[in-house]
Amino acid sequence: MKTILYIHGMGGGGDSRIPGLLNTLFNPDEVKTIVRTYDFDPDTGRAQIAEWVKELNPDLVIGESLGAIQALLVKDVPHLFVSPSLGAPENLYKASKIARFALGRWYLHHKFPVKAGDRQKLKFVPEVLVKYRRIGQEAFASIDAKGYYYAFFGKWDHYKKSGVVRLDLWKQFFGESSFTEYDGSHFMENEYVESLLVPKIREVLALQK
Repeated sequence: MKTILYIHGMGGGGDSRIPGLLNTLFNPDEVKTIVRTYDFDPDTGRAQIAEWVKELNPDLVIGESLGAIQALLVKDVPHLFVSPSLGAPENLYKASKIARFALGRWYLHHKFPVKAGDRQKLKFVPEVLVKYRRIGQEAFASIDAKGYYYAFFGKWDHYKKSGVVRLDLWKQFFGESSFTEYDGSHFMENEYVESLLVPKIREVLALQK
């Protein structure tokens, strides 16, 4: 059986939609997708994910949205990405300035509310947000020229406008042939999970149809 470690995006968690869907689309004896809720503090989250990698020894890592940054820090395993938010660390670092004020913290929590369930608790405080620039830099520095990296981007991803999702940055690091654009949003719709992500997983893991 193959194991996928799915690293969710900001505010996601153990009950995130896409990894749950993957577990219904694959035979459980063939592929198991594991997703766990990690801490929003990027240093704490990094340590948690490193422990899970040791425990699970995954055959594939998938990073979704902000989770792409943590996924890049995982070594010696193929990588797939859903809406990788390579610009998010810089945006969060900049947000640390407004998070110094109560009104700024209120605004950030109002803009990014946490859903009920097994979800990452967002802590928009300066001492957490300021860490994201360094973590982003370390993630980019950890890219292995011999590694496997492939991403999926929604054509209508609203986070492109704010620079959170940057296709130009992806091309800079990974090239023109390392991604697919689908006719959808930041939150990969179920039809594209089934028609695009699943076949790519099969290809990377060398699974028979």
